[in-house]
Amino acid sequence: MELIEKYFPGLSPRQQEQFAALEALYADWNEKINVISRKDIDQLYLRHVLHSLAIAKYLSFAPDSQILDVGTGGGFPGIPLAIMFPESNFLLADSIGKKIKVVNAVSEAIGLKNCKGQAIRAESVKQKFDFVVSRAVTAMPVFVDWVKPLFLKKSRNAVPNGILALKGGSLEEELQLPYPTHIMNLADWYQEEFFVTKKLIHLEMNSRP
Repeated sequence: MELIEKYFPGLSPRQQEQFAALEALYADWNEKINVISRKDIDQLYLRHVLHSLAIAKYLSFAPDSQILDVGTGGGFPGIPLAIMFPESNFLLADSIGKKIKVVNAVSEAIGLKNCKGQAIRAESVKQKFDFVVSRAVTAMPVFVDWVKPLFLKKSRNAVPNGILALKGGSLEEELQLPYPTHIMNLADWYQEEFFVTKKLIHLEMNSRP
């Protein structure tokens, strides 16, 4: 929890409570349904919560923004972002129903009103969004095919609508795509060694060069 307050010092008491509650909730649920690897559960705030919040370092979502988290797993990056931006709306999608059970249970336990989990594949989603977020779900060309029909045409945020994907490793090959692409190194925002190879990719999905 100290890590979150280190990089996001302006949290409200309510947000502090919600973030602090995640550790015990995920430890409990992980015993029943394995949504986070055993080696990572002890590093929840570093490897999952803070990693998810890198998107908040890049962009503060405007009120009423609509965000889809594809392949959310146990709720990342969606739940930390929903805590951070209580005036935006989040749909957390995963094809595995038991993971969505955890997402909705955690959301309910911490009183998130702006976050809903749904057991659905990205290709079956009908709603339109400002942004689609994800963490290392699949190669970007495949991901783009899944979500390219899902974007609202008009932007209400400081950057154009599109994909915000947290990725690692070498990305040159999978980023040969016909969309304006921005690559941010998480090590520019976070000091911890875990983030040295981690990146945030922003693909502007409503415009082509």
